[in-house]
Amino acid sequence: MIMELSIIFLPLIASIISGFFGRYIGDRNSEIITSALVSISALLSIYVLYQVIVNQYEENIIIATWINSGSLEVNWSMLIDPLSAVMLVVVTSVSALVHIYSIGYMSHDPHKPRFMAYLSLFTFAMLMLVTSDNFIQLFFGWEGVGLCSYFLIGFWFKKESANAAAIKAFVVNRVGDFGFALGIFLIFYLFGTVNYSEVFQQIPTVVDKNLSFLGFEVKAIDLVCLLLFIGAMGKSAQILLHTWLPDAMEGPTPVSALIHAATMVTAGVFLVVRCSPIYEYSPLILNFITIVGMTTAFFAATVALVQTDIKKIIAYSTCSQLGYMFFAAGVGAYNVAMFHLFTHAFFKALLFLGSGSVIHAFKDEQNINNMGGVWKKLPYTYTLMIIGTLALTGFPFLSGFYSKDAIIEFAYLRGNTTGYYAAGIGIVTAFLTSIYSWRLIFKTFHGEYNNKEIKIEETHESPLVMLVPLFILSIGAVFAGFLFKGLFIGHGENLFWAESIKFLEPLSTEHPPLWFLLLTPCLVLLSIPIAYYLFVKNKELPHSIVSTNKPLYNFLVNKWYFDELYDVLFIRTSKNLGLFLWKFCDGTIIDGFGPDGISSFIKKCSIKATKFQSGFIYQYAFVMLLGFSALLTFLIIK
Repeated sequence: MIMELSIIFLPLIASIISGFFGRYIGDRNSEIITSALVSISALLSIYVLYQVIVNQYEENIIIATWINSGSLEVNWSMLIDPLSAVMLVVVTSVSALVHIYSIGYMSHDPHKPRFMAYLSLFTFAMLMLVTSDNFIQLFFGWEGVGLCSYFLIGFWFKKESANAAAIKAFVVNRVGDFGFALGIFLIFYLFGTVNYSEVFQQIPTVVDKNLSFLGFEVKAIDLVCLLLFIGAMGKSAQILLHTWLPDAMEGPTPVSALIHAATMVTAGVFLVVRCSPIYEYSPLILNFITIVGMTTAFFAATVALVQTDIKKIIAYSTCSQLGYMFFAAGVGAYNVAMFHLFTHAFFKALLFLGSGSVIHAFKDEQNINNMGGVWKKLPYTYTLMIIGTLALTGFPFLSGFYSKDAIIEFAYLRGNTTGYYAAGIGIVTAFLTSIYSWRLIFKTFHGEYNNKEIKIEETHESPLVMLVPLFILSIGAVFAGFLFKGLFIGHGENLFWAESIKFLEPLSTEHPPLWFLLLTPCLVLLSIPIAYYLFVKNKELPHSIVSTNKPLYNFLVNKWYFDELYDVLFIRTSKNLGLFLWKFCDGTIIDGFGPDGISSFIKKCSIKATKFQSGFIYQYAFVMLLGFSALLTFLIIK
């Protein structure tokens, strides 16, 4: 029990020490303490996963009673099962490596203790999320990581763009969280409890129940699934609620690796998989999830093709890979979604931290058009980023090859129209992913050196404290798929996931045709020479393609105009409505007829009344005569 609780509370202790006492113990001690405590948490998490795999260890540790009111009973708890054990390893291992990497990357920042405290606090909130045994604790962790993401994205708060990005991430996530909160309310309304085990047991009793929602008659189970998925869309940056993720790259690069590669953005996928006992009874919403996932995967890949900011390319790549995870869940392959989440954490964190190493070498330059020709100057970073790129693109026998191809195969084996569409778009997206990934590599490291501000001699390899985490992540990027494929996907009855993932119908054990299995790897291999020719050998060809397809290029550069559309529909409308309510309703009506109006009327009356104080006797006599006449009239009439 102490070991399990240590996994959660060591990052919290690290955050408190660094946040409140950082100025007293110094920058170096803050970095060492936070990195050490989170690293211990990571090692303990690996041991817990080992126990789950070998001994089928499961436990629900009640930390304390939280809410006990009527039928609502909510505990602070730590649920250990295969699903939470996998997430513990992903969260703590990536977080530990990011902490260590930050020692080198943030070495010149004057506020290192605050930064390390935020990282550790974020880790604690994420651990509370993944180990909850009820929806209220899940929501606490959910909002905790949202708050910490606001702190981390806006860490350099003196930059206006960083502040704007932090606010945007916070507001867009509130939209999704509103749907999520409604989903939790509806779950309590239907089942009288928010504890996973009790809710999941009662699901069959409400399958045929209908509700009236916004004037429509809908199935209760569909509405619950939809509202929960809206929360997942916001947190995991799915299309329509994705606009915050690219802007969030304004935060320091370690933040991007922690939040936007392996932890917070995967919370939505975790939510859907955790609620598989609910989603299995709602084919309609599963099809909707598949459509949203495959649309996001394709959309983000097309936008990444034309981005020039090295971090935003990887950010859109994250958005695209999350789409893969969702459409895997949508076709019922929850275990495959978790498999891709697991492998993706390693190679995407590797790419983010690798890009940070490049930015560090170029003294904060992020435009890939201002790089090039430095692969000999940065040999370790170059090699490690090549490994990350190969894993991301699904190069044969690396981790992404096993997990991404498994998603496409299970979508195909689903056998329905949605599954076939998802498989087709998955293949096209895999090709686009390979093109933009190699474009990043070739424009960053190959060709001519294009930076006019920094001489090539001034570029340098990152220190060891930044390279060691990259090396460890590269091991996961190479071997995670091969080593864990059998465990995560399995055959027939999957003993590893036990009751943590529910399948009403077992996944197909058939194999797609050989041509289908070979199609994606062949396209991935073919994309390498194509990208090399386009971005190294014949650089004029991309320019001519752009000039002849200017509308399409502008469409992609402007990210399908989502930001502009939201600006017109929501931002300007909200601003104009606010001005109307302020100027007219509040200023003119409420203040005009209220305090301002009354005071103005009294002031005018008093100004008029002062005119009677003229000092002339005949005017006073005249007023007295008028008053006497009025009094006589009143008495006579009475």
